[in-house]
Amino acid sequence: MKIALIGYGKMGKAIHAMADEINTRNKNSELDICLIINTQNRNSISIETLKSVDVAIEFTTPETVVDNIKLCFDADIPVVIGSTGWTDQLLDIRSLALEQNKTFLFAPNFSIGVNIFFEINRYLAQLMNAHQSYDVSLEEIHHTEKKDAPSGTAIHAALDILKRIERKDNWVKETSVQPQDLEISSKRVDNVPGTHIVQYNSDIDKIELIHTAHNRKGFAEGALLAANWLKEKKGVYTMEDVLGFSK
Repeated sequence: MKIALIGYGKMGKAIHAMADEINTRNKNSELDICLIINTQNRNSISIETLKSVDVAIEFTTPETVVDNIKLCFDADIPVVIGSTGWTDQLLDIRSLALEQNKTFLFAPNFSIGVNIFFEINRYLAQLMNAHQSYDVSLEEIHHTEKKDAPSGTAIHAALDILKRIERKDNWVKETSVQPQDLEISSKRVDNVPGTHIVQYNSDIDKIELIHTAHNRKGFAEGALLAANWLKEKKGVYTMEDVLGFSK
């Protein structure tokens, strides 16, 4: 499978290293990172160049992601998107993809462990809807270089909760929180890949659901898994589709 990496920051480099690791431990694996697009060569990449790959993996910034997606659409190649902080434009991109018969998969987090966390979070919220004595909140902790807050992962988890907890109307950053608000607290700490906590608190006890990433390998491996799954498909997908989970 020929892969283009659009963005070669920490995640792009982690995906490249993971592809090499998978190829080393599995002699039948053919993950070929044959094109790397970064800030130095972005303007020199042509549609024809992109057409030489099977799939693109995009990890850049909220400011550049939409243009990169459209570039992949123009080249008619599937694109796996890991950039966060741009979801206010997600519905427009989804409509464009469906209208033009293009292919993309967006996930706020590609870690298999995080996506299991999402699935448990959905089920737990469904259970807790009937127990009004518990107030629910979220906390996310990331490295100091992360630009968006709350994280895309925290927002995704919050939206899943809002679909199932009828007493909550919308998520808010930690400010003056009203009873109908779902609070998301964001912290930035050096060298923290990512921790997400869902808390249900009552006067009697507390229930916590926690996912802690030890490094970026889980994100990288999940992105490659998604790319391999997506490469010959048409349409709009998520990691729930890749893993066969509910939404």
